[in-house]
Amino acid sequence: MTSSSQPNAIVNGQTVETAKSLRTLYFTRTTFSVIWVILVALFAKTSMEIATILLIIYPAWDVVGTFLDIRANKNNTSKKTPQYVNVVISSITTVAVGIALQHGVPDALIVFGIWAIGTGLIQLILGLHRRKLLGGQWPMIISGGQSVIGGTSFIILAHDPTKGITSLVGYAAFGAFYYLLAAIRLSKTVNQGVVAA
Repeated sequence: MTSSSQPNAIVNGQTVETAKSLRTLYFTRTTFSVIWVILVALFAKTSMEIATILLIIYPAWDVVGTFLDIRANKNNTSKKTPQYVNVVISSITTVAVGIALQHGVPDALIVFGIWAIGTGLIQLILGLHRRKLLGGQWPMIISGGQSVIGGTSFIILAHDPTKGITSLVGYAAFGAFYYLLAAIRLSKTVNQGVVAA
């Protein structure tokens, strides 16, 4: 009896630790996105230099966030390939946004759109996989799907004269909202000490 229940205790303990780490990361990502949205709203029309820096920082932060995600899942034996692919995509995007901004905001929005589609697909896949292990991933699944849609709209509307850097505010705000929901949902897994459904 003891030997059969012990593996479950180990799995549950690891699951709870992973859920705690991810919850902390999701709260951190929420905070970053909220601050980013506020700064873009404040400076997009008054300081193009600051707005440009903010555009480059956003995908660069995703690289950092993905490495933190990998570290939070260190006890998870599943392949980390999607996260490493995301690191490569976001690193390339950081450089590409910087280059595109030399040609203008529309080009940067197109790069941002392509990045949003790619990372949204990865987030969607990870959310579906983690739902089986941790539960509490439906906000990440929805966010991934919405990122794909948002990225597509950035590309389509990039040359619309009424659009600009501020068009990314809604994208980042929704991302913050979904990370917050996921963090709250993971709190149930942590508090229950078992895998949430």
